[in-house]
Amino acid sequence: MRGRLALVGLCAVVLATCGQSHTESQGTDDDRADERAAMVREQLEGRDVSDAAVLRAMRAVPRHRFVPEAHRARAYEDQPLPIGHDQTISQPYIVALMTQLAELERGDRVLEIGTGSGYQAAVLAELGADVWSIEIVRPLGERARRTLDALGYDVHVRLGDGYAGWPERAPFDVVLLTAAPPEIPQPLLDQLAVGGRLIAPVGRGIQQLVVITRTEDGFDRRQTIPVRFVPMTGRAQGR
Repeated sequence: MRGRLALVGLCAVVLATCGQSHTESQGTDDDRADERAAMVREQLEGRDVSDAAVLRAMRAVPRHRFVPEAHRARAYEDQPLPIGHDQTISQPYIVALMTQLAELERGDRVLEIGTGSGYQAAVLAELGADVWSIEIVRPLGERARRTLDALGYDVHVRLGDGYAGWPERAPFDVVLLTAAPPEIPQPLLDQLAVGGRLIAPVGRGIQQLVVITRTEDGFDRRQTIPVRFVPMTGRAQGR
């Protein structure tokens, strides 16, 4: 889906990087660089993604490596794609937008809820983040871990329900959700550092992509655009 309303799905992952991009430093599967450049030019710069570091990361990460073989030819299209288990890899624009909203600095600690394909986490890692990711669907989490390892990303992936976060690794500078809860789980807010940002789709059906900033006095919340993500499952749905 094009425009400001984007269809997205569970798609995330965790990694960490430093300096030169993994794809460049290890020479891994850069044969579709022209497609990535076109994706950035037409889908991201042509909208409202302007952060130069985010655009570089989107050019660097080989999105097709996170897409199942049956859909790999369409990896750089302007839409989400199925990755199995009723989940999707998010539209490139949404991945870039959420990354831009995170306002990452190198070395920031990021908690991602919903590893999915691992693509979002790879983009975060290209920006130098220390990423900790939780995936509730075991086969997806295991596949994402293998893909990230194959690309040389040092990723922290936990299998399980992300509702309670990762308290033993808190606080986090950024918390990013790639599935939509009806309301933000309180444990995820509690694990956000003062000055940190939480980016998440919230609601049922058509949701709002929100940015919540923790302050000394509480939390500031603002809405950005309407989106449609898969729902956050497990405890977030009252079960």
